[in-house]
Amino acid sequence: MSTRAQPIVVVHGGASEWYAGTSLGRAACRRAAQAGWEALAAGGGALDAVIAAVRVVEDDPACNAGIGSVLTSRGTLELDACVMDGASLASGAVAVLPPFRNPIDIARAVLEDGRYHLLAGDGAAAFARARGFAPCDPELMITPDRRAEFEGRGSFERGNTVGAVALDANGNLAAATSTGGMTGTIPGRVGDVPLVGGGTYADEHAACSCTGDGEAFARACAAFWTVEHVADGAQAAAERSVARVLERYGGYGGLILLDEAGDVGIARSASAMPHAIARSDGSVIDGE
Repeated sequence: MSTRAQPIVVVHGGASEWYAGTSLGRAACRRAAQAGWEALAAGGGALDAVIAAVRVVEDDPACNAGIGSVLTSRGTLELDACVMDGASLASGAVAVLPPFRNPIDIARAVLEDGRYHLLAGDGAAAFARARGFAPCDPELMITPDRRAEFEGRGSFERGNTVGAVALDANGNLAAATSTGGMTGTIPGRVGDVPLVGGGTYADEHAACSCTGDGEAFARACAAFWTVEHVADGAQAAAERSVARVLERYGGYGGLILLDEAGDVGIARSASAMPHAIARSDGSVIDGE
């Protein structure tokens, strides 16, 4: 495990059509990357950084995670989130979670509990309450745009899963991903996000967070496949993985990848994927 690389945080706001433009998504990613970097600067590890970053985009209504999540066919919220620590290979995830403000915090609590990897539905909610997390009024998390979308008064958005990867000063990596799923799906649907190796993966060599057509990314084991091929170069591995998901599994989307040397890979097959990178020199850059 390298200790020579400088700490870095990379965030994505979701690969999709972004019909209204990417400016809000890019701004959200910049704030999230900055929050992740501040967690590192305060002495936190890679796990702290990705949680801090994802929490920011969960709280931003421009993205499809936490506040601003899309609605199921019944007009309800079902939230998925996952976090993985590359140093220990420990992970925690929740799926089909009813409204709680920051699902990524609950995913981390599952990781820290250590008994399970994934909790879903009522069981996830009961675990969250037992750990001191308070359920949230759905109306405080459902935005007017998402309500209009559900009622057919707005453009159909294919989902904007959010995620972050980070490398800390000790050379440790972590990944975190959070989503409200896809618009109009039947209740109980689970995509790639909470599946280790599907939408989220980290080990001692690299960390990856995916976004897009969840069924395709899950079948492709996309996050794991990408990390396994990071020796080809971070950018090359990211591009090959996204192309593989599209060509072999028919899924559009994107991903961010970070390796142990601090090299970044960012790729997408969807129209846009707002993202941002915070580096140790204090710079924060964003793109789409």
